[in-house]
Amino acid sequence: MHILGAVAFVHLLNDLIQALLPSIYPMLKAEFSLSFTQVGLITLTFQCTASLLQPWIGLYTDRRPLPFLLPVGMCFTLAGVLMLSIVSTFPTLLIASGLIGVGSSTFHPEASRVARMASGGRYGFAQSLFQVGGNVGSALGPLLAAAVIVNRGQGNIAWFSLLAVLAIGVLYKVSHWYSGHLASFKPKAGGHGPNLSRNKVMGALGVLALLVFSKYIYMASLSSYYTFYLIDKFHLSIGAAQLYLFLFLAAVAAGTFMGGPIGDRIGRKRVIWISILGAAPFTLLLPYVDLFWTAVLTVIIGFVISSAFSAIVVFAQELVPGKVGMIAGIFFGLMFGVSGIAAAAMGHLADVSGIAYVYKICSYLPLLGILTVLLPHIEQAKK
Repeated sequence: MHILGAVAFVHLLNDLIQALLPSIYPMLKAEFSLSFTQVGLITLTFQCTASLLQPWIGLYTDRRPLPFLLPVGMCFTLAGVLMLSIVSTFPTLLIASGLIGVGSSTFHPEASRVARMASGGRYGFAQSLFQVGGNVGSALGPLLAAAVIVNRGQGNIAWFSLLAVLAIGVLYKVSHWYSGHLASFKPKAGGHGPNLSRNKVMGALGVLALLVFSKYIYMASLSSYYTFYLIDKFHLSIGAAQLYLFLFLAAVAAGTFMGGPIGDRIGRKRVIWISILGAAPFTLLLPYVDLFWTAVLTVIIGFVISSAFSAIVVFAQELVPGKVGMIAGIFFGLMFGVSGIAAAAMGHLADVSGIAYVYKICSYLPLLGILTVLLPHIEQAKK
């Protein structure tokens, strides 16, 4: 359990550092005279480097686990944070963002494997605890950014390098445990998965990918542009807008934690149904309400829609047993890649039509949750 807690804690630190980028977008936009399109390109650069490597790292380490990648990958994050604190041009800002993304791409597949190894068979709970660490970090990021960086200057970003150093130290210890327990957790040949044909498994993975697509494009609209939306529509200060962003991200953390254990009890398909399609009425209302109800609805949306991800990852891992790293890499990578492309597209749309229009368009995405009906009932199939 202490190893599971350790990787969840480092996930907190990793995602807290990642949350710096959207949290300081208003400051960077003013300091570098950026357009919304350029803001979207920062997100695209970070999330593409964070996504493109993940499936390949996961696929390779399923065959040849590399425990040392955990602390080594975090060194890229450390370099990115230090560079972010001193850059003076837009291209170097993109490079710094890309380095932080590389650190994330090496962390997630191996850390997700360690979480499953240390789960004691409670895979949904372990994935939720691992995920909620990241969500808590994402929620804390805007608060710490407001306290340490906003109104104090770009150089203060360097303070967050201390968190990366702490993460490297913890991961060094975790990598030793991981290395010492590899023999006990080697996947057995012909591991038992659901009794489904290859085409049905691939079809189910495709449906899960589309569900992640709908969920994380909508989440990108909030994590990347929510502060701009509040500032534009309700004339809030940057600090006040970040408090509302914290409320949303805290709700995401709570929903993530609840989703895994509930999926262990009632079935992951039911959780996916409720989570994605259940958020649709609230997302459709959001663009038309006042500040109070905007806050209430985003908290509900964050809680409901976030409960799906742990269930989706474990569902996919059960469809393809023995490929924990590859599945984690694909779904974490898909999450980052889709979010990055969507953020860039939404930035351009905001430049052309206004930030409020972005939320009207994105409000329909959770309706794709209806695709859950196409998923097989693998809990029953495995009995």
